[in-house]
Amino acid sequence: QILKLGAIAFACLLCEGTMFDWSGVYFKKAVQVPASLTGLGYAAFMGCMATGRFMADKVVMRVGSRLMLRGAGFLIATGLMTAVLFPTIVAATIGFMLVGFGVSSVVPLVYSQAGRSTTLQPGQALAMVSTFGYAGFLSGPPIIGFVAEATNLRWSFAMVALVGLSTSILAGALPKKK
Repeated sequence: QILKLGAIAFACLLCEGTMFDWSGVYFKKAVQVPASLTGLGYAAFMGCMATGRFMADKVVMRVGSRLMLRGAGFLIATGLMTAVLFPTIVAATIGFMLVGFGVSSVVPLVYSQAGRSTTLQPGQALAMVSTFGYAGFLSGPPIIGFVAEATNLRWSFAMVALVGLSTSILAGALPKKK
């Protein structure tokens, strides 16, 4: 189970790292906004990520962690694909908002579940999951740059959408009680 949680953290933080490092570039090059609006996608993402963190506990209490994680992956993938398929300022901003809501609850949930591990000491489990997560956060942006250089930025964001969707798939393999 710890490896599944680590894989979820990896996937989510890869998406989050991409948004941190590439959202302004995406708005400039793919959406082609004026220079004064290149930060709009990042601001939309960050605002929704912060809002989602405040709302997540109430949603988790209603639907459970597993369903919340599955929904998060779906939001990440939907948001990124919206921005990829419709690279306009309105659609990309809405897409980035969805990504913000999607990533907002994943890390707190997987860290919480790791801390309740029955197979490892809580500190060991948390260290393993966070190591996987930060590997995704740090490796994602350079991978995106490599893929964007080989193809284009929209293709690299589509690839990240698939990584985000893997959050849903991996969460489906978690026990239903969590």
